[in-house]
Amino acid sequence: MNFIRFLSLFAAISLSGTVSVSAEAPTENDYYTITTFETPPGEVIEACGFQRMPDGKLAVCSRRGDIFMITKPLAKEVTADQFQLYARGLHEPLSLAIRDGWLYAVQRPEVTRMRDTDDDGLADIFETYADGWGISGDYHEYAFGSKFNADGTMYLTLCLTGSFTSKVPFRGWAMKITPDGETLPLSSGVRSPGGMGSDLQGNVLYTDNQGPWNGTCGLKLLQQGKFMGHPGGFDWYDQAPSMGQRPTIPASPSRMYIEAAKIPELIPPVVLFPYDKMGKSASGITCDTTQGKFGPFAGQLFIGDQTQSRIMRVFTEVVDGVMQGVCFPFRKGFASGNVGVEMDASGAMFVGGTNRGWGSVGPREFAVERLNWTGEVPFEMKEMRLLKDGFELVFTKPVDAAAAGNPASYQMSTYTFEYREQYGSPEVDATQPTITGATVSDDRTKVRLIVDGLQLGHVHELHADGVRGQDGNGLLHADAYYTLNKLR
Repeated sequence: MNFIRFLSLFAAISLSGTVSVSAEAPTENDYYTITTFETPPGEVIEACGFQRMPDGKLAVCSRRGDIFMITKPLAKEVTADQFQLYARGLHEPLSLAIRDGWLYAVQRPEVTRMRDTDDDGLADIFETYADGWGISGDYHEYAFGSKFNADGTMYLTLCLTGSFTSKVPFRGWAMKITPDGETLPLSSGVRSPGGMGSDLQGNVLYTDNQGPWNGTCGLKLLQQGKFMGHPGGFDWYDQAPSMGQRPTIPASPSRMYIEAAKIPELIPPVVLFPYDKMGKSASGITCDTTQGKFGPFAGQLFIGDQTQSRIMRVFTEVVDGVMQGVCFPFRKGFASGNVGVEMDASGAMFVGGTNRGWGSVGPREFAVERLNWTGEVPFEMKEMRLLKDGFELVFTKPVDAAAAGNPASYQMSTYTFEYREQYGSPEVDATQPTITGATVSDDRTKVRLIVDGLQLGHVHELHADGVRGQDGNGLLHADAYYTLNKLR
């Protein structure tokens, strides 16, 4: 904790007068526990995608080209004998989905569907479902896929060649696969995706990673005919007549909000993950659709990070037709570098990882894990909503009114990132807004922060170290990062 944040905490406690802090502050493990599965000896399962099957088994695909089925994946302990090989020899499958009795794997050159027709546990029919893009042999040409939506449509994101250029068709694009397997261009401007998912409203999102034209990692919304920010794949507009003319190449260096005002096709990231503070390699996406089985965050998104072996939490809203939102820390301590993230209807979250090629905080070369809610509700900032003159914070538990109603309990700064063709960006254009008021709601679950100095296009970094719950404990995570694409 830095000195300013320490002073704000001290001031908040002093002014509240009656707040006492528990001897032992709760930890993440008190609320969400990690179970690491035992994998079969000799098998390297770099888990990047999951799919729960109709018979209750859990399908998991590995970067190594294998798919395994796990029986009883919700067991207290999952042992090696619960894994059964289902398929080998695929080309780096990173995503799985199911439809009409077929298991679909998104691998580098195609989407393949497969099934086991003789019930011996091994897939014996493999069919190409879609392959309307190219591969060059470059190691970085990853392909991630979504689940099927209600009408049978699937979406893909295709990494640039080497994550810098586009050597073969539609590298650096998102594609739409129709229910009959036709591949159609959806959006240009993809750089290096790390995962895909949908929210409760059916919006399709993906994570893109820091690099050229990406000052930091971000969560991005895919829409037909739009541009995600990296112009490296513009040559393929000649093969995409449904997309219209190619967008204007952005100025470099610039700022995303400036270029988005000039280029109508350009969609700014929904949420930026400040580099190092909130991960370094954003990856899988899943939505809590369990209506409370995973805790107090129903409807929110959970995002993996490969380098820091963590899961982040995201709340989004729409302001003047533009999606934006906030990211919060959620859970650290996974065994490897998280890539695959999947919410199960039971309320469990499956998480898979690898550290090959990049390294990760989690020390294992690979892992298959499960995250479960203990039933205890953590004291957290649940939501952060933009107001015309500040933000509304929603908490999972009632706050101590004196501490939460004291503006000194909070510190805020803003900054953005250069939008440029060079690799990444430092934080730039820093400002120091002033929090002039903090009003607690009658039920003590909300606080209205009056902020002088909101900044369009900036991340608003909030630290709420001085906020206390009614038991005297502080927030489990006191930090939030709101990406402001539109003012109210």
